[in-house]
Amino acid sequence: MGLHLNEGSDDLVESHEINVTPFIDVMLVLLIIFMVAAPLATVDIKVDLPASSAKPAPRPDKPIYLSIKEDHTLYLDNELVSKEQLGPALDKLTQADKDKTVFVRGDKEVNYDKLMEVMDALRGAGYLKIGLVGLETVQ
Repeated sequence: MGLHLNEGSDDLVESHEINVTPFIDVMLVLLIIFMVAAPLATVDIKVDLPASSAKPAPRPDKPIYLSIKEDHTLYLDNELVSKEQLGPALDKLTQADKDKTVFVRGDKEVNYDKLMEVMDALRGAGYLKIGLVGLETVQ
């Protein structure tokens, strides 16, 4: 570092150094925003999913998850719903867009007949695009 001596003039000396303080401030604000927003983008219903070795499909921007827990309770995203309320709740969530894909997350302890009942309820509500969610296995 050098020493700059003022020789008595009132002229301001230009600084040739980059000021990184605003950059650091912006990065810290973005970090805080992402730390707050990341937990909001996940589904909080714990389901023990079966594994699959199929190639995963690309994930949509705002997926709609229908979770079936081990005790056969249904959750649409994070809200508890009954089989009778499933159609109106999906219509409200999708603004009655029947072309949206509903991703079914079923616990591996759920019987096949219960899964088919839920899928029949989805079909009865007019939602024909159904995706089944599973865990990926490493081969």
